[in-house]
Amino acid sequence: MIRRFAFFVFLGLLIAAGGVLPAHAQQGLSVQETVLRAKPATVLIISEVSADVTLDCGSGSQTVKPKEFRETGTGWFIDPSGWVITNGHVIQPAHEPPRWLVNQMAQRAVTKACLGPALEAARMQPGDNPGAEEALKRRLLDKVLPTVKVAITPQVLVVLSSGTRLKAEVKKYSPPASTEPGAPSARDLALLKVPAGNYPVLPLADTTVQIGDPIRILGFPGVVLSHELLNESASLDASVTTGAISGLKQDRANHPFLQTDASAAWGNSGGPAINAKAELVGVLTFVSLAPGAEGSIVQGFNFAIPAQTVKNFVADQPVKLNQPGKFNAVWFAGLRDYFTDDWKGAKRKFEEADKLQPGLVDVKRMLGEATENIKNPPPRPFPWFWVTIGVTLLSAGGYGAQFAIRWHKNRYRVGPSEIIKLAETGKQPIILDTRQQKQYDQNPIKIHGSIRLSPEDLKSGGATSLDLDKTRPVVAYCT
Repeated sequence: MIRRFAFFVFLGLLIAAGGVLPAHAQQGLSVQETVLRAKPATVLIISEVSADVTLDCGSGSQTVKPKEFRETGTGWFIDPSGWVITNGHVIQPAHEPPRWLVNQMAQRAVTKACLGPALEAARMQPGDNPGAEEALKRRLLDKVLPTVKVAITPQVLVVLSSGTRLKAEVKKYSPPASTEPGAPSARDLALLKVPAGNYPVLPLADTTVQIGDPIRILGFPGVVLSHELLNESASLDASVTTGAISGLKQDRANHPFLQTDASAAWGNSGGPAINAKAELVGVLTFVSLAPGAEGSIVQGFNFAIPAQTVKNFVADQPVKLNQPGKFNAVWFAGLRDYFTDDWKGAKRKFEEADKLQPGLVDVKRMLGEATENIKNPPPRPFPWFWVTIGVTLLSAGGYGAQFAIRWHKNRYRVGPSEIIKLAETGKQPIILDTRQQKQYDQNPIKIHGSIRLSPEDLKSGGATSLDLDKTRPVVAYCT
């Protein structure tokens, strides 16, 4: 009986202790909270090159600004003070402007400034005779290009989800891998620095990933940025794709890579691949292309640079890894409150996060949802957890009461085994057979060495005539 009671008390206390712990401590992050932790730290990277081209179409020198070259990718904050990681090939056009890009700028300037007057002098309208127009354009390029002067202005921009554009300085650069024979070993990483501030940040995972581990890739795929049916906000809100680690590979230089079946496209380069704890496990670097002239992307065979490689890359830089910063502290706490239905606490912390880094898309969205839930609380599910605790404690109390009553009733009762133990230790007890006379007559079992003393004898004072050894224990047998 005691064991059963102890079991139920232990069970009740165990469940009650579980009820005191927040739901957050009992289970992992939800998919929604995982993504919301990582999205604010994911940024759009713009590698832009503009130019001032000085040329002479035949009527004097002039300076022309052709359309700038722009390439986009993805990056993420590794340090809350303003350090950003992306791919080397994303910022390569601005960091190491190739010769073909300079030539392209010059050709665009010549076409923009000289083709119109040349068509007018030849009494031609644009588009009337494409063949003749193309021939005239080639003659202009052959004539003017040798004398042009091109002054390029490259820049790398980091765009937050609030729309804020920050000029970035390239602090460390590793070029993309190459298939050319004798090409130097490269890691395709770049470390950028933007003006100091309180930025969201992604922590790096310490554990080694395994094949089959689920991951999510965040980024700004070009197909979304340029989609004709989406408005401008699509360029500020990172997209998320889901998959798993499908392989552990190495490149020709024996550098490790993670293969994943999570979807990716142009523009995802440099994007973070995160685990279920919203920690970075890899940086997307290249996708697989189908053979042939079109070179379309083959989904399900994309590759990421492991987190350990990123740690090694920034080891010689003043980058503080896994520092949460002010923004992450209040943002994570706000998400924790939100997903445990503490709308007021969530709203207060989201407002604080918005002050630290104003206008971030996800912060504004969650602040709006918390405010709406305060005004119109969503229906709460039936509290099965607390009902279970109540029933358990009530049951434990009932068993406890039964135990106490039985213990009080039997507190002086001695079992046969205890009598035998007394006899074995030399303390032979005096046994009084005090059964009622009627029961004694119906079941005349004699107990060896016992003294017969009925309840009637006790009432008449018969017990006073007994001469008992007061040094021996006395045990009464009754029914």
